[in-house]
Amino acid sequence: MDYLLARRSLVQSSLSSLAATVAAAPVPATAANAENPPAPVARPRMRKVALEEHFIFPEFITYLAETKQNIRTDFYDRAVPNLSDFGEGRLSVMDQNGVDLVVLSLAGPGVQIEPDANKATRLAHQCNDMLAKEVQKQPAHYAGFAHLALQNPKGAADELERCMHDLGFKGALINGETNGIYLDDRRYDVFWERVQALQAPIYLHPGNPPDHSHMYSGHPEMWGPVWSWAVETCSHAMRLMFSGTFDRYPNVHVILGHMGETLPIQLWRLDSRMPTSHQTYTLKKQPSEYVRDNIRITTSGVCSDAALRCALDALGTHSVMFSIDYPMEDTKSAANWIENAKITEEERALVCYQNATALLRL
Repeated sequence: MDYLLARRSLVQSSLSSLAATVAAAPVPATAANAENPPAPVARPRMRKVALEEHFIFPEFITYLAETKQNIRTDFYDRAVPNLSDFGEGRLSVMDQNGVDLVVLSLAGPGVQIEPDANKATRLAHQCNDMLAKEVQKQPAHYAGFAHLALQNPKGAADELERCMHDLGFKGALINGETNGIYLDDRRYDVFWERVQALQAPIYLHPGNPPDHSHMYSGHPEMWGPVWSWAVETCSHAMRLMFSGTFDRYPNVHVILGHMGETLPIQLWRLDSRMPTSHQTYTLKKQPSEYVRDNIRITTSGVCSDAALRCALDALGTHSVMFSIDYPMEDTKSAANWIENAKITEEERALVCYQNATALLRL
């Protein structure tokens, strides 16, 4: 834990006050943003709801500096002004690309790396109040996910309830582990009990693990969104499954971004190898059943027809939802891709807005 706090303190201290000075320019698209060139849509644009769309307030930029170890500095610098914008810039990008509603969440890791639990709780409360004010200005276009201080599980449960009942939020987004503790830890039972009672979807978003595996040494490109975040987040979801969290709280729904963080392609293998594994808990169902029952996924950052077809077939058409990962991904590429993806119109409507509308009770 001393190493963890020292590492994060060093990262946080490296950030200068740049948010106010960087010119607001859109993060550019790359060839990887879209598998196929967009073709003209021969019908009206489909309504779109996006669930992994981020923001930042000045009070939380020092925490955002944790991600500078994972992405290029020039990319980070261009993203900060867009994260900070709740006005014409963000709204015009949505309007130009037919994105009707975005569920906003604080860009990670937020207060989850704050060593002072009381400070983390206070700042999370402040963040949620500030976001609620922005949502109230644009209720037809913005909704909110709560930011939670998981250092205090009961406090996080109370704040989630406040956000949903008093602020009208649609669930919460959690940025991975919190100071080395994952959500399968039994101290979080009080949190999951409240999540189930509130019917609150929990978006499990990537974050850095508490240690840097030797596996990534000499390969900084693997440390972050290219690979390690998918490994970390998929592993976190499997910890919930293999610890019996979904047996104790069978009506909980966890959302994974980035087309399920590789999970859809793993289902047969999980079922096949589970009987041969050492186990700390005896599951009541097959691993694939928990994935289909308790996990939903979004398309954020993966504009691939093949990956979408795999996800729909593996998890079911009710389990996949559109998202962009703005401003880290390009809205135009994501919107044009989903409009022209090789799926049926019924599937497109489910992915673009119907599944999100039902899950989040929009």
